Amino acid sequence: MSGAGQSLPGLAPPVPIPLKDRASLVFVEHARLDVQDGACVAVDADGIRTQIPLGGIACIMLEPGARISHAAVALAARVGTLITWVGEGGVRLYSAGQPGGARSDKLLWQARIALDDAARLRVVRKMYAMRFGDEAPSRRSIDQLRGIEGVRVRETYALLAQRHGVDWKRRRYDVADWEAGDVPNRCLSAATSCLHGLSEAAVLAAGYAPALGFLHSGKPLSFVYDIADLFKLETVVPEAFRIAGLAAKGRLDMSPDRAVRLACRDTFRKTGLLTRIIPAIEEVLSAGELPRPEPPPEAMPIAIEEGPSGAEGHRG
Repeated sequence: MSGAGQSLPGLAPPVPIPLKDRASLVFVEHARLDVQDGACVAVDADGIRTQIPLGGIACIMLEPGARISHAAVALAARVGTLITWVGEGGVRLYSAGQPGGARSDKLLWQARIALDDAARLRVVRKMYAMRFGDEAPSRRSIDQLRGIEGVRVRETYALLAQRHGVDWKRRRYDVADWEAGDVPNRCLSAATSCLHGLSEAAVLAAGYAPALGFLHSGKPLSFVYDIADLFKLETVVPEAFRIAGLAAKGRLDMSPDRAVRLACRDTFRKTGLLTRIIPAIEEVLSAGELPRPEPPPEAMPIAIEEGPSGAEGHRG
């Protein structure tokens, strides 16, 4: 019997696996995701079925041509796996799911820090230090630090372009016309989309609000961008320029976008990124130096506990 949201008779519901113990991303294109015999499967146009261990994955990225059943969405929600619908080259369209579930005490803490000008500046300075490895210049506003960061990022892009033989002009892309962008920009967009999907899953799993950012603001994923930027220059950006360089030399046997996505997935695994994101979230918020509210007595426990590795649980 197939179907999602149903536990086997006599067994407890599956226990979600901590985010740090999961694989990072799975990309699905030109296939249909469904649930058969309690497991998630991808069925391609030829009817070939591939089982996907949904509970052991942080984020599923559905590319053009992919479809998903209600049962598969329900199963993803139960095991705490984020589903992201993406367009050409991995540009994010929208997401579904709440891995972990927001906690009122954590949301209040995040909001208090964001609304306190001094605390917010301390958080932004901490992000700068974590991103670049040195202290932020003193007596600078958030807007000024944002400008300084922009200069350092552009310098890093130029250095990586030179290293990999990439003809780099500037960061430029058009979401409405993906093909209009040059290969380096398309590689960067695909790479950052992968990192944003992973960071969004981590922010949600930790119980915080994706929209309530500190350096970024006014976007539905402002805090996701803040957290992703902590790791972007050491993980996905070098891979984007490396792949763009290989494409320029005619040394790729697949599209640059796909090569970037696969390279990013491998980088996430090699760097152990999933084990680092949630501790980094807590570290930057603690820099605000505001006390954490106590959770109310009736608060639900965190759905995806970041406990010791190897905890018993459902692996898809």
